[in-house]
Amino acid sequence: MSLKIKGGMMLVCIAATGTAAAEPSKFQGAFGQLGFGYESVSPTHDSSTLSVNNVSIPVSTSSSSTHNATGTISLGWYQDVSSRFLLGAGIEYSPFAGSGGDMSVTTRVALPGQNNVTNEYRYQKKNSYNLFLSPAVLVGSDGMAYAKIGYTGAKVTNYNSLTYNFKGYSLGLGYRHMFKGGFYGFVEGNYFDYGNQTETAVNTTARGRTLTSSGTNGLTAYNILVGVGYKF
Repeated sequence: MSLKIKGGMMLVCIAATGTAAAEPSKFQGAFGQLGFGYESVSPTHDSSTLSVNNVSIPVSTSSSSTHNATGTISLGWYQDVSSRFLLGAGIEYSPFAGSGGDMSVTTRVALPGQNNVTNEYRYQKKNSYNLFLSPAVLVGSDGMAYAKIGYTGAKVTNYNSLTYNFKGYSLGLGYRHMFKGGFYGFVEGNYFDYGNQTETAVNTTARGRTLTSSGTNGLTAYNILVGVGYKF
């Protein structure tokens, strides 16, 4: 009789140990968060061309970087993969349009006595999004450090009188600290390379001249965010 009792007690202890080992971490599960901070956006211009009736005219393009406040809304999920490591996935969206930046397109005029012609434009980045995977490691009892790698996109309007839809990749690093009741705070930094796009426009003037313009433009950005979230 005593052997049966001891055996039963051993089975209960083993079951309890297994249950404790399987208990999920504080960060496993769905989450939603809001982040606010600083963003810098930098256009690049690899090439600009202009031709009139197939005669090339030298053109140069330059833009200023923008520096402004930004914010993001994020949803996602983290899953435990071991006692200390997690793997997450999520989507984030920025509903805030950045401040407008300046862009200049200068056309060199070879005729004697005439100056170069410079046209001024404004550009604005908006509707940016990011789909990401996030490996993470637990830090102490209430912290989690994480990395992010993602597929990102953004729209740029009034970019040389055109609208660009850029797509590229993102990298990020961050830290979360869990408070009571599922609420947590976080800080993170992200880098975005939206790649390059080439746009070509052909116009015919009233005098029968054919104007062909082409430009290869790129976009990079980075942000630093702090915010709060909730783990469901």
